Amino acid sequence: MPQPAPPRADLDLATLAQSIKDWGRELGFQQVGIAGIDLPRHEEHLQRWLAAGYQGEMDYLATHGSKRSRPAELRPGTLRVVSLRMDYLPADPQMARRLGEPEKAYVSRYALGRDYHKLVRPRLQQLADRIQAQIGPFGYRAYVDSGPVLEKALGEQAALGWIGKNTLLLNRHAGSFFFLGELFVDLPLPVDGPYQGEHCGRCTACLEACPTQAFVAPYVLDARRCISYLTIELKGAIPLELRPLIGNRVFGCDDCQIVCPWNRFARPSPESDFQPRQGLDNITLAELFLWSEEEFLARTEGSPLRRAGYERWLRNLAVGLGNAPTTIPVLEALEARRAHPSALVREHVAWALRRHGR
Repeated sequence: MPQPAPPRADLDLATLAQSIKDWGRELGFQQVGIAGIDLPRHEEHLQRWLAAGYQGEMDYLATHGSKRSRPAELRPGTLRVVSLRMDYLPADPQMARRLGEPEKAYVSRYALGRDYHKLVRPRLQQLADRIQAQIGPFGYRAYVDSGPVLEKALGEQAALGWIGKNTLLLNRHAGSFFFLGELFVDLPLPVDGPYQGEHCGRCTACLEACPTQAFVAPYVLDARRCISYLTIELKGAIPLELRPLIGNRVFGCDDCQIVCPWNRFARPSPESDFQPRQGLDNITLAELFLWSEEEFLARTEGSPLRRAGYERWLRNLAVGLGNAPTTIPVLEALEARRAHPSALVREHVAWALRRHGR
């Protein structure tokens, strides 16, 4: 990382801020904003949420203490955060259709293509390089869901949108199907936010649509009931009472976004890397369940699906198969894994077979 240099007296910060936004858009980001680093309201919300235990097994959310909500403690010298968003929705996402086909696997739309870290992080580095080429060495650090950062809070502070009742950052012109990235900088740039207003109004569509009723209240998510948490973060067995509610969702969940009225403005991503790979947008649960570990590793190279790992991937698919219609392919797939070496997989397969009367 370049060492911070004293601010140049001739540095036009307003012009630089506008240049950063222009460069960000040239690099493929749909919107760029500059945030201040004071997040007391968000820090209090996080502490209440952690105290309630809603984080489940995600202990890492508490391990960094106040660094998560105080950027200058995480990266000393930080004065501003450049917050950027990048759309990820495929051109024809087929979301509601796949959820209505219980024999098909539903993979959260963000995970159909290339791992976003591998695309967004290099773009942030390119942005930092452009800034450095313009003004000389400066202090910075880039994050893409890769450190203890309150990215949605910073996005709100940068006027990219507001945090909605489904706890996601919402934008009036783009919905919520986008990734966020941050560049912490030691430059006193003029800030754009915080975002003024909140446009959820009386709408509660996201709260009502959640298959597992994971929202304790508006703006409060109990991750322990969230399908994204259950299929990606949870390491052990999925609670019995929640398995039937998961349906065919095998990696993540988009329901609270699908029903959000603001997502009628969501635009397809121009990035080819976010387009579906391996037919994951239209493939049966039975076919995926028969992938060997070698096939899984080969087919998910550079994919977010690697985060779950093969064992939990099979666990999730077994739940999906247990919720699928009773057909020969479904039963044959489950029978093929009945004696799997993993006790976690065997237990979920046995549950699924019982669901089909076996």
